[in-house]
Amino acid sequence: VQLQASGGGLVQAGGSLRLSCAASGRTLTGYVMGWFRQAPGQERDFVAAIGRRGITTDYTDSVKGRFTISRDNAKNTVYLQMSSLKPEDTAVYYCAADSGRFANAPSSSRYDYWGQGTLVTVSS
Repeated sequence: VQLQASGGGLVQAGGSLRLSCAASGRTLTGYVMGWFRQAPGQERDFVAAIGRRGITTDYTDSVKGRFTISRDNAKNTVYLQMSSLKPEDTAVYYCAADSGRFANAPSSSRYDYWGQGTLVTVSS
């Protein structure tokens, strides 16, 4: 599976962005999909995940109520809608695909495939 993340950019605090993760090579229906982010000098952290049918979701506490993960299996694409952005959301955002259980979604080591990352910069 090849994953292509896009949609990053520069936005002011309080603004919104929608990230997309398009897959090729294989259908995403067999995968739990996750978004992670890595700020400069920091580890890669879990942001959100969505189950195979798009029903089950999970978020890290800092983005709950502000970010929404969704997927369109017909388009083989996963989205991350980000609202009320804060400067601390600044990071490179990565999408990833996991063939395992949804319960393990927050663990980056579980993921089989990764996109190249898209930079989100939130100015104060």
